[in-house]
Amino acid sequence: MIRLDKLLSNLGYGSRKEIQYIAWSGAITHKGEVLKDVSMKVEPEDILINDEKIDASKLIIVMNKPKGFICSHNDSAKLIYSLLPTRWQQRNPKISTIGRLDIDTSGVILLTDDGNLNHALTSPKKNITKIYEVELASALRGDEVEIFNSGEMMLKGESKPCLPSKLTIKDSHHATVELTEGRYHQVKRMFGYVGNRVVSLHRSGFANIKVDDLKEGEFKIITYDDIKV
Repeated sequence: MIRLDKLLSNLGYGSRKEIQYIAWSGAITHKGEVLKDVSMKVEPEDILINDEKIDASKLIIVMNKPKGFICSHNDSAKLIYSLLPTRWQQRNPKISTIGRLDIDTSGVILLTDDGNLNHALTSPKKNITKIYEVELASALRGDEVEIFNSGEMMLKGESKPCLPSKLTIKDSHHATVELTEGRYHQVKRMFGYVGNRVVSLHRSGFANIKVDDLKEGEFKIITYDDIKV
């Protein structure tokens, strides 16, 4: 049970004063009855606003991130959160990305305000599979598959070699990389290790989540059951 004004304020529907005005307008109902006393303690599933169920207490969102957006709450550039509804941007605790994608990388990104889930899916112990589609500046030379899978690739500034990863060559300038780590700029640095440069990077999979049905910038709510790790 939670106070109505606190509940709706945490979910981003407005300040507590704004929630009071919404209640006075008759828009909020509780078990079919108009509720104007915002101090009343309620169960979230019993509340409707304008005859619609309120948002879940915890959200999990999958987005097809477009290039040009930053996975940060504090930056002067375009933030990924600006693509979400205003109400979701005002939730407390805040919605945050699960891991990050570079500003020039597109593809699967998960967002949530469930801190425990975020921690679980970013833990190295989970060995979550990430799949990237890569376009390269130069033609592949032929030994990259073996090097990527060797478990001996030592990136500059690192104290441990990269775990083995699966490289699938599509043509001379395009490949798919499947890995379970999430080091800083990892895919770009791995191709730099073999003397190449990434010119386009798209994450096509995270765990079992894909974004084939979403255009760039589009998103949808998913459930805990949708994430299989």
